[in-house]
Amino acid sequence: MDLKDFKIKLDMYDTKDIEDNHVNGSLTVIWRDYDKILKHEPNMVYVSSVNPGEIKGPHLHTKRNSYFVCIEGKVVFIIKNSNGEFLEIESSSENGVMVFVPKNFSSSHINLSDKTSRILTLADIAWRRNDNEMVNVKFDDYDWEKWKNNQK
Repeated sequence: MDLKDFKIKLDMYDTKDIEDNHVNGSLTVIWRDYDKILKHEPNMVYVSSVNPGEIKGPHLHTKRNSYFVCIEGKVVFIIKNSNGEFLEIESSSENGVMVFVPKNFSSSHINLSDKTSRILTLADIAWRRNDNEMVNVKFDDYDWEKWKNNQK
């Protein structure tokens, strides 16, 4: 699997004021049942946060497939593909990218913003306390230092 298999471009639209039609915000479509952009429809949706400069993971899920989109801040997802290569995918509220992490693929993400980042997650299997399907791993051969200068 390569980058195109993990990265999903989302539709983004300007929203407009009803009086004078000026742009008053935006709308990003995460999931619509008729789009069929998700290979695995969600059974659980949640929001997690990661503090500035912090790293979550790396770990893998043995049963669930997950889709992630950063809805506040800026994060980079690092996924180790089946060839052992590291793929890096940026997601932020401005760029409208959802990241797919299949079961049994290890991943991590790092917050590159100077504020807490929030990530919306759609998972095809709902989490249950003590389900023991997450396995912590190490990315010993990954260069974490390169992100220290990119934090904004």
